[in-house]
Amino acid sequence: LLVVVGPTASGKSELALALAEHFDGEVVGADSVQIYRHFDIGSGKPGPEDRARAPHHLVDVVEPLDTYDAARFVADAEAAIAAIHARGKPAIVCGGTFLWVKALLFGLAQGPPRDEALRAQHQAFAEAHGRPALHARLAEADPASAARLAPNDLIRVSRALEVLELTGRPQSAWHADHQFKTQRFPARLLGVARSRDEIDARIAARAEAWLRQGWCDEVRGLVAAGYGEARAMGSVGFRQVKAHLDGELTADELLGAVVRATRTFVRRQRTWLRDQPVTWLAP
Repeated sequence: LLVVVGPTASGKSELALALAEHFDGEVVGADSVQIYRHFDIGSGKPGPEDRARAPHHLVDVVEPLDTYDAARFVADAEAAIAAIHARGKPAIVCGGTFLWVKALLFGLAQGPPRDEALRAQHQAFAEAHGRPALHARLAEADPASAARLAPNDLIRVSRALEVLELTGRPQSAWHADHQFKTQRFPARLLGVARSRDEIDARIAARAEAWLRQGWCDEVRGLVAAGYGEARAMGSVGFRQVKAHLDGELTADELLGAVVRATRTFVRRQRTWLRDQPVTWLAP
């Protein structure tokens, strides 16, 4: 299994597409925003031309308010990979949601089933006090889990609290037991080698291009359609654009806010990547 990883804006999609064309393969997305329909410009979703060059799977497959997690991704990705291999073609997994990539390659740590009542309590707390406040609760009880989760990642923060509240054990302890050492797929990880300065420049250029292409109009339409509280709306970039539309950021502040948030996200990605056996290819 070829798995294309790397920081945001490093060129993962271009590499995956080149590999798919070269080997007559098909791309399996591993992106927690591209999975949703209608979140298009700000997710860097492959357009019609890219999809015509090679088949893409797990892009545009669920509605914005649907629940989609790592377990569902693993099941869907396994089915897509099996179908691709049955056609005698290679599968190229590509995406920046590294939790999903890790779950696909090594499986998921066992844990209690979801508890809708607890999740509703967490949602209500976050709405009343803000998502960072819920993250602060997790940081007090399970610092290791809090350290790997963004303060605005309501779904994963809620799940970590849920595991602790249901079992009395922090999620980090469940992960430590699992250790993610038994690989389920023979895989080779590939990425595009770029310097930090180059990544920063590409982040700024991409964000500026997306804003020119109508990112604000896209988000305005999503909010009007009732998707203002969708999980994807809390992702990097979409969150800042919505804040601008809500009057929290001026037009002059928006680009800088998106760039800064994306750079912070890239730092978290690099933390995961530094421990992985990635073969870094020249651009």
